[in-house]
Amino acid sequence: MKDLPTGVEPAAPPREHERELTGEEPIVRVVPPRVLVPRWVQLVLLPIALLALWALAKAAGKVVLLFIFASVIALILNPPVTMLQRRRLTRGLAVLAVYAVFFLILAGVGLLLANPISHQVSSFSHTIPHLVHEANSSLAELQHSLNQNGVHVHFITQGKTAIQTLGDKLAQGSSSVVTFGGDVLTEVVSAGFDVIVVFVLSIYMLIYGPSIGRLVRRVMPPGDGTAADDYPTLVQTALARYVGGQLIFSFVMGTTVAIALYIFGVLGIFPDGKTYAVVFGIFFGVMELIPYIGPFLGALPPVLVAFINNPISALWVGLLFVALQQLEGHLVAPQIFGHTLRINPILVILALLIGLQASGFIGALIALPLLAIARETAVYLSRHLELESWNRSGDGML
Repeated sequence: MKDLPTGVEPAAPPREHERELTGEEPIVRVVPPRVLVPRWVQLVLLPIALLALWALAKAAGKVVLLFIFASVIALILNPPVTMLQRRRLTRGLAVLAVYAVFFLILAGVGLLLANPISHQVSSFSHTIPHLVHEANSSLAELQHSLNQNGVHVHFITQGKTAIQTLGDKLAQGSSSVVTFGGDVLTEVVSAGFDVIVVFVLSIYMLIYGPSIGRLVRRVMPPGDGTAADDYPTLVQTALARYVGGQLIFSFVMGTTVAIALYIFGVLGIFPDGKTYAVVFGIFFGVMELIPYIGPFLGALPPVLVAFINNPISALWVGLLFVALQQLEGHLVAPQIFGHTLRINPILVILALLIGLQASGFIGALIALPLLAIARETAVYLSRHLELESWNRSGDGML
């Protein structure tokens, strides 16, 4: 075999009988030379660039965060869009189809969960008069017992029931409730606007995905032309691993919740747990896609149903979800994401904490995808960049 030129190395050679049948020469892979980063760039341009990015991010504030969030969503959804495009759909129709499937899944989960909650709420509304009567009777008995023992405490005033008294108290604080409601409404409107912005940005990024990919390839150091050394492909693969890890994590936690609630139902701690274990498990698994507030949202329906039936059951169900949250935060999540992202579990926990501290809920939501991208970027640059040495013995310069 002839000597290969510099920068060219042979790929894995085919087996001998394959060579005899095909008569093909060994496939070669062109390895581009490393890009040398001069010392003046390391000393001047790199620090200035980092400071400029920090200043821009600080000045733009939430805009940069929304842009990053939309970019992560677009990168995650790009593989199914590309797959549909290969099936002779236009890219615009492929984007529309992917988002349609996403919203249909959300609607299906909502409909699946609506039946047990609506059934329990309807049952609770029919028992309200009985509960009011029992509450008034209990208060009257308690007041009578205390009066007999010389303790004069008036739980029920003349002509007023316990519920009416509670209504008067609520009326007195109505102004505070209205003020709080106005603040909540403002936050909801602002959050809705942010969701629309992210949604629109992600659609545009998906539509112009191929153009963005070509631009990124021109900016980054060149690879060897294979998918294994193509930066946009590596980023897509890293995010695919993140999605896979998230699905595994949601499945594990959803299954655990379903089994635990079913056991509670069998033991009589939460009777409806045996009936709705699968539904609540699916909902909890879907909510696990949302960091930090996801476990709370996932626990809310079963705790609410348990409270409607028996407050003591609600207490036990609440303690169950607190224990599961501790288990997932300190053991399950770091291990699963550490394995799928190929990152130390300590860095996974650190990234989530930094994201939460820096940008709250949104920061925690995009922390792990950004960590996966950062890892692939560091690996790719270490493969294709070479920093000029700072050894003074060479040329007398810095």
